[in-house]
Amino acid sequence: MATMFGSGLSNQTGAAIGSLAFPVLGPLGVVAVRQYVAALVLVAVGRPRLRDFTWRQWWPVLLLAGVFGTMNLTLYSAIERIGLGLAVTLEFLGPLSIALAAARRRLDAGCAVLAAAGVVVLMRPQSSTDYLGMGLGLVAACCWASYILLNRTVGRRIPGAQGSAAAACVSAVTFLPIGIVVAVRHPPTVSAVLCAVAAGVLSSAVPYLADLLTLRTVPARTFGLFMSVNPMLAAVVGWVILGQGLGLPEWAGIGAVVAANAVSIATTRT
Repeated sequence: MATMFGSGLSNQTGAAIGSLAFPVLGPLGVVAVRQYVAALVLVAVGRPRLRDFTWRQWWPVLLLAGVFGTMNLTLYSAIERIGLGLAVTLEFLGPLSIALAAARRRLDAGCAVLAAAGVVVLMRPQSSTDYLGMGLGLVAACCWASYILLNRTVGRRIPGAQGSAAAACVSAVTFLPIGIVVAVRHPPTVSAVLCAVAAGVLSSAVPYLADLLTLRTVPARTFGLFMSVNPMLAAVVGWVILGQGLGLPEWAGIGAVVAANAVSIATTRT
């Protein structure tokens, strides 16, 4: 439990710290640095033998790399516009949709309705509603769902963590010229670079290694159930670190999405 909680808290804290570098690097620059850090960690752990990959193995890896980068970029862009708690909650609809799509029970249909109600509350039309930020959060959700499905395919075709490591490496190489352009146009400060690196370590390296350790002893259903607290953690971290307070309707919407996921996983037969 401590490892799972630490993983979730590290992930959301990393995102919050990374957002502190937005005024200097922007979401694009922060994501570029995060991709570099993720690649270094995953390549060190997975040690992919790229020369041995066949085209049947390469094409899902390339798709996974594209989805990985797009997911992080849209999420961080959403965080800049609508805050950490709301952005992570919308992104969390990705894995929730995967879980509910495979369900055939009336209870799961009720969970889907509950989650949809939560999203309606979060996206209720107002003069101050940032629809672009909301849309970026939903794109991140689609990317996360695609990330899960592609990871399954990669895992079946490539042993160990080699596939994920290769995808992270390709994504980092893709972001390399982007990072150079950002650095030239917006000269980074030491504090901004440190915040971006911290985001990479706390949101990529620590959660990956912690989850790898946790899944050796914790059932997948328990792990998935605990993951549902991430939107709540994001909202709390956003409030504490970034001062992004939420009103009662936002908390209710986040709670509905979390509850829908928790009930669906907790009542699934294994």
